[in-house]
Amino acid sequence: MSQNRQKPRDVASRKAVSGKIGDVLVGIRVPDLPYPAGKLSQESVSDWRPLLLSCWAEQRDERVTRVIRSVHLDWSARQVNAAYIADRIMDVFLETSGLHPELARRVARLRFYLAWRMDLEGPKAFSDSLTEWLDSLQEWRGWSDSGGRSAKVLLDQLDALVVSVSACFESGEVAPLEAFCRQWQEDTVKRNTQAEKMSQRLLVTEQGAARQRRADQTARALIGRALQGRSLPPPITRFILEHWHSLLKQAVWEAGVDGEYFRHGSKLLEWMVWVGDPSLSDKDRNRLYHVGEQLGDRILDVWSKVFGKSLRAESLAGIEGVMMSRLRGEIPELATALPSPDVFSWDASWLRFSSVDGTAASEFEGRWFVEGEGTREHRRYFFSLLGETAEILWTNGAGVKLGLQPWPEFEVARAEGRIRPLPTLTPFGQVLTETVDLLAAVCEKQRKQREKAAQQARQRAEGLRREREAAEQARKEQEAAREAELERQRDQAEQQRIADEKEEQERLAREKTLLAQKQVDAIKLGGWIVVAPETSGDEPSRLKLAVRINASHKLVFVDRLGLNRREFKEDELVTGIVSERIRVLGSTAEFDDTLSRVVGRIRVGRN
Repeated sequence: MSQNRQKPRDVASRKAVSGKIGDVLVGIRVPDLPYPAGKLSQESVSDWRPLLLSCWAEQRDERVTRVIRSVHLDWSARQVNAAYIADRIMDVFLETSGLHPELARRVARLRFYLAWRMDLEGPKAFSDSLTEWLDSLQEWRGWSDSGGRSAKVLLDQLDALVVSVSACFESGEVAPLEAFCRQWQEDTVKRNTQAEKMSQRLLVTEQGAARQRRADQTARALIGRALQGRSLPPPITRFILEHWHSLLKQAVWEAGVDGEYFRHGSKLLEWMVWVGDPSLSDKDRNRLYHVGEQLGDRILDVWSKVFGKSLRAESLAGIEGVMMSRLRGEIPELATALPSPDVFSWDASWLRFSSVDGTAASEFEGRWFVEGEGTREHRRYFFSLLGETAEILWTNGAGVKLGLQPWPEFEVARAEGRIRPLPTLTPFGQVLTETVDLLAAVCEKQRKQREKAAQQARQRAEGLRREREAAEQARKEQEAAREAELERQRDQAEQQRIADEKEEQERLAREKTLLAQKQVDAIKLGGWIVVAPETSGDEPSRLKLAVRINASHKLVFVDRLGLNRREFKEDELVTGIVSERIRVLGSTAEFDDTLSRVVGRIRVGRN
């Protein structure tokens, strides 16, 4: 199928693009897929190889993502993304490859294998040999599921693919598939060489057959038109059908409808019909004699020139007998001249045949066309236009004839849309490149969105942190202000208390001093006082007022023996009484009670 080969895309570019698969496997997130809630440990990730092997062995036409959603197991994010990428690539391949739907569907089942390998080794799942083999499937663009031998060859090879991929799943290695791809490429070289030889032989054969068919159909059309509606003597009809048909066909084959011998043969055919049909020849007896005399010689002359040998006498005996009978004026036995269509078919359009302009057909030669839709579509290769018959030679692209179609029928079918050119195929490498580029763009967009969301989250967190800090600072400031206010109030209250206490103490001191002064003033000569000792081990001293010196405000006290004279100024004595170092004895009970009350208030104030 060398006619089908397309130039593969740049392998280096494909490798560069496939390098993005690793980023997509890690970074992309697709809604509604069974991603894990968190990062799974390697031990908790489910092994999906048995599940994918089962789907491949059963040749199931469903997406890997649907399969993993249908079972309640723990899949890693990488597994889920590998399944999604494999599905996406093969879905695009199904839609855009341009291969027959049945062929594309069987190849698309490789999604199970690709998902498994991408999870294990990322971009290496798309090895050079595998990708080149998938690209080479374009050579089968003309394949149709016709049930023929050539169609079965491909199906058998794809059955071998099932075995190879199953072996990969079972062994955990890619070697069986790699070997399959290498063998396929080797078979392709042999197949293309054989197809080119078969195509050349087919073209030569069909061109010769077209020339023969053109001659035969033209001769039949000429005879059919001449005999249609006529009743002739059976010997003339028999001679025309058994002998003159061959002469006309040979004349057309050698020189075409414009050749000299074809013109002579056509004229002699008209004469034979004219002589044999009384309704034509009885109207002109003179011409009947003239034609009858020359017809036999003319037939023999043309026959010998066309075939290079004389016509056998017995072949012409019947027609000569009819001519002699006609010359004698006898009416021969007549019969319908033209046999039934199943015995002698003819088509008058061959007499109006016109060749097709080569430039009109050149734009279609070497192109594929499609009839039908979906799995019922049939593809055919416009191999050549046979100029002799204006028929299209359709093949399967490998030198096998699919049929012939008149050019006018082709133009009508094309105008009505019943037959249409096969759209340009999309190689798998291009599908891979464009799909991964698109997914990488989506992944990059998601990454930027995540980064933006993370930045916004950090900004929100920072804003919340600053708000909390500001609120905390405000709270602390309010607390500090409240504490300061409370402290100020406490200080103020304490100061007020101290001031009040001091004022009270001063008032009490004034009262006590006044009382002490009154008590001092009330001491009469002979009145007693008790003076507290200066050290704790001594006894209090009891003294009696002996002398009051008003001029100096001094009071002189002595002990009970009149000795140990001690002098006190009035203010000194008042201070001692107030400080309770000195106590006045001999006072009335009213004075003692008053003094006790004063002293009690002083003590309470101190506490």
